[in-house]
Amino acid sequence: MLAAERRKIILEKVHEEKKVIVSELSKEFDVSEETIRRDLEKLADEGHIIKSYGGAVINEIGSIDLPFNVRWKSNAGGKQKIADLVSNEIKDGDHIFLDASTTAVFIAKNIKQKKNLTVITNSIELLLELSDVEQWNVIATGGTLKGDSMSLVGKRACDSIENYNGDKVFLSCKGIHIEKGVTEGNDETAATKQSMINSSAKVYLTIDSSKFDKTAFSRICSLKKIDVIITDKKPDTKWLELFRNLHIECKYPKIV
Repeated sequence: MLAAERRKIILEKVHEEKKVIVSELSKEFDVSEETIRRDLEKLADEGHIIKSYGGAVINEIGSIDLPFNVRWKSNAGGKQKIADLVSNEIKDGDHIFLDASTTAVFIAKNIKQKKNLTVITNSIELLLELSDVEQWNVIATGGTLKGDSMSLVGKRACDSIENYNGDKVFLSCKGIHIEKGVTEGNDETAATKQSMINSSAKVYLTIDSSKFDKTAFSRICSLKKIDVIITDKKPDTKWLELFRNLHIECKYPKIV
């Protein structure tokens, strides 16, 4: 196995399990512990992980986007639950923004039966996903390609977004915190989402339960900017109380 392939698998593992152990990885890949330490050093230098004694943990507040394929596999079940709820919020004829999150791809797969939608997105994966949908107006923002996240970012992307007036935006984030608000991993990604928020009549934050009480590097907006939060599990009482005080509607799967 090539070192790059091994590091990719290690990154997927640490993202799923939040930590990895050198001795366990050495046995799993049948390589020396020193080889694994070099792999972890490389991933740490790239900002994906933080080395710890005997292993490493995920870098929750890193400014580096995880590769799309790694993010895609993370909590896929939760993202599908979110997509199911989002489908009820989108009506035929809507003009919507979808960001470059993996959750947005789950949403796109779920709403293909809708009619006459206009979708504005900076996601390359989303453009590919919607390339076979007829009678929709799918608009790419343009901008500079950010390969790790398969997104289009930069001033041209933001300027393009702000030329449109959307009915709704559905966006994700790296973290949501009571004091710090809604945050992302880097300024460029945060800026495109800010533009989508500013250009939309109604703002939906679509996040799985792992994003609560987390803070990433760049601030997108305060919680006051959010109209609806859609998540995969019922949030803690402190969050539900805050949402009520801020008049934020919170939707999650109801257990029958």
